[in-house]
Amino acid sequence: MEQAVHQQSYFERLGYSREEIDRRVSEAWHTLFEGPADERIYFESGPDMGYMLDTGNLDVRTEGQSYGMMMAVQMDRQDVFDRIWKWTMTYMYLTEGPNAGYFAWSCHPDGRRNSNGPAPDGEEYFAMALFFASHRWGDREAPFNYSKQARDLLARCIHKGEQGDGWPMWEPSNYLIKFVPNCDFTDPSYHLPHFYELFARWAYPEDRPFWQKAAAASREFLPKACHPVTGLAPEYSYYDGRPNFYNDHGDFYSDSYRVAANLGLDALWFGRKAYQKDIIDKIHRFFADKEPENYHWYKIDGTARPEPALHPVGLIATNAMGALATEGPLAEKLVRLFWETPLRLGNRRYYDNCLYFFALLALSGRYRIYEPRS
Repeated sequence: MEQAVHQQSYFERLGYSREEIDRRVSEAWHTLFEGPADERIYFESGPDMGYMLDTGNLDVRTEGQSYGMMMAVQMDRQDVFDRIWKWTMTYMYLTEGPNAGYFAWSCHPDGRRNSNGPAPDGEEYFAMALFFASHRWGDREAPFNYSKQARDLLARCIHKGEQGDGWPMWEPSNYLIKFVPNCDFTDPSYHLPHFYELFARWAYPEDRPFWQKAAAASREFLPKACHPVTGLAPEYSYYDGRPNFYNDHGDFYSDSYRVAANLGLDALWFGRKAYQKDIIDKIHRFFADKEPENYHWYKIDGTARPEPALHPVGLIATNAMGALATEGPLAEKLVRLFWETPLRLGNRRYYDNCLYFFALLALSGRYRIYEPRS
């Protein structure tokens, strides 16, 4: 059963018709999943598998695979969902070593691994998409016993390492997600308290208190990570919110864009909170007088670095999705800018267009919670 959504989507409140909104979503799906090879980001592999290609790096990432599964379940495309999940389980699932039970974050399109290390943003999206798949379509035989796959994965994410067998993906002392399991810092864009709220309902009963605490901890953390004037978050940060400049990731760059989108989706699903509006309003004010062709890599205090933004369309999309946490003329302006922006073309299209499609779903009222079947 679908969660009740707003009577009118954000797009409809701005005067766009339901028909043109639905057409826009369908056309974007067609381009990304069924379009020409130089426009799509999803590719079939053999008779029953498929992958999401990072067209800028020519690899397959758990980020993209989990995103593709979330897009597929939202669009009611079980065929695509199952293809992506089977490819993921076939090539990315780790069965040996300290990361056994997690997924290799990067593979070649032929399935060869670039790494035997995981990235927790993939695991949290896999779990959420799997729960939604179970609730929308029902469980089948492994690996399509979606709900069990989700519960087992979440249990590993928080309990791994208790027997000296590796590292958990959430720091047990503070309930905050890690950048990678064997580190002591985080990535603000990985924090999805709206997912953890649902994990607290559907994970194994003994794990549910952890996820409720994780939701609260991430909502407390995010205001600390976002700059008090600009609202911008770094790509990496310490658990107290201070930027972590490891490998030059302490500024506002590609990962950071997702913070605004995450705040918007949390507001859509669980109601607006003051800190969300505060952060988004600051971000919107910061970008109000900037043209997308002049977007840059920024320090979180707003100082522009010489490098241009690598994913300007993705930044337009996430700023628009953040509007779900606030209101007013500036938010509306940035949503209209997104509406008027086409999907990105070229070899960097993957990340931009993933963020673009999620913003389309959210602002059209079609990024939904799927509850268990009654």
